[in-house]
Amino acid sequence: MSTRRPGFQLMAAIVFAALLAGCASGPGVAPQRSPLAHWSPSPNFNARKAQLIVLHHTSIGDTEASLRVLKTRNSQGPVSAHYLVEMDGRIDQLVDEGDRAWQAGASRWAGMTDLNSSSIGIEIDNDGHSPFTQAQIDALIRLLADITTRQGIPRTAIVGHGDIAPGRKDDPSVQFPWATLASYGFGLWFDAPLTPAPPGFDSLAAMRLVGYDVSSPRDAIIAFHRHYRAMETDALDSTDAAILYSLQRKLMAPRQ
Repeated sequence: MSTRRPGFQLMAAIVFAALLAGCASGPGVAPQRSPLAHWSPSPNFNARKAQLIVLHHTSIGDTEASLRVLKTRNSQGPVSAHYLVEMDGRIDQLVDEGDRAWQAGASRWAGMTDLNSSSIGIEIDNDGHSPFTQAQIDALIRLLADITTRQGIPRTAIVGHGDIAPGRKDDPSVQFPWATLASYGFGLWFDAPLTPAPPGFDSLAAMRLVGYDVSSPRDAIIAFHRHYRAMETDALDSTDAAILYSLQRKLMAPRQ
């Protein structure tokens, strides 16, 4: 029989719990600290979190097949996303929002390059050619409202996979109703009626300000057209300049 007092046992349990809390950042997760440094923690920090939401289409159009791929791999290797929106509006969560899903790949947006680490990926079950169902759009709007509210992500910070990987990806397709999302306050969108851009307006510079990687101008223009004009042509015109002029003014307006 132990002769230790109950108070001693309680104190030992508290100390042991404190040591565990100080040495782990989550279940089974070792702290990322250098053995060369003395741990002298500051309370002034935030957890790393997503800054962007990336929308995809699965290119499959079959829920069970999409779930299998998102839990295993495609032809290019292991792949996942945080959410899948099925054709009937059911929402599946596959990866915790605090974890890094493998959905963005080689991509760039607004100077960010490791977008798997800084974004939440939402796959929408669609073959890439057909219209998205109303149930999917309704569910997506609810999901975007939930994520942006909880995570503090700006409602304008919603883009397509094709936007962040121009020339490599084209999802969601020209069938995706970006204007409908904008009517609910999601995504950066232009004001109507459009105001003509002033003489000498630099459309490519404005595209860079919006977030596009314009190192390949043709690919960037196609991605921009897919998002804002539901087409995939590769030459800028006066309508593009007016759209970009509106977007630029929104981005440069003083914050309230």
